[in-house]
Amino acid sequence: MTAHLPHTLRSDARDNRERILEAARTVFGSAGLDVPMREIARSAEVGPATLYRHFPTKEMLVAEAFTDQMLACRSLVDEGLADPDPWHGFCLTIENLCELQARDHGFTAAFMSTYPHALDFAAIRTSSLTAAAELIRRAKDTGRLRPDIMLDDLILMIMANNGIQASTPAARLAASRRFAALMIQAFQATPGSAPLPPLPRLMPTVPVPRHKSNQSKHSATRG
Repeated sequence: MTAHLPHTLRSDARDNRERILEAARTVFGSAGLDVPMREIARSAEVGPATLYRHFPTKEMLVAEAFTDQMLACRSLVDEGLADPDPWHGFCLTIENLCELQARDHGFTAAFMSTYPHALDFAAIRTSSLTAAAELIRRAKDTGRLRPDIMLDDLILMIMANNGIQASTPAARLAASRRFAALMIQAFQATPGSAPLPPLPRLMPTVPVPRHKSNQSKHSATRG
């Protein structure tokens, strides 16, 4: 029994660390970076001592959570490159990147505005862009991706997806999935007619007022 105890403790520590990082991304993204550390601990279901043992300062916690987010983006591109079907890998990457960003809850934007010089992530960004350019090249070789698509088009797509506003996280995710499907159809050399994911209601229903002239006519007729 004692031989397995250290391994169990290490495993628990890893689980706690992952829960803390996941909670930090969610809470910071939805409520901003001014949220107290105790709120992160509560959301992660760990004690404050556990939180500070892993991350002695808030800046360390925020920086690591952001680094994980950057690495997650790169891993999604790598997953697309590993697909034996380059076009399917391209589409999968589009879908996954949009979904990751929709779940981001604005965490990346909040981090960049609060800690603009906290990390030098130029190497990660350059590596990710190089991999994305290779993903585009392979998809073009299949003849299914428009020949005029450039890397900047993917960046434009990410910027547009980041602008999606919705009343709930679920609606934002659903809207992002539909947007990804629209983008994939736009990227195709020969646009297809695959059905789109359902569109959530993004704005509250606003009653359309009747035109005053029509109301006057009806009143005159009744008179």
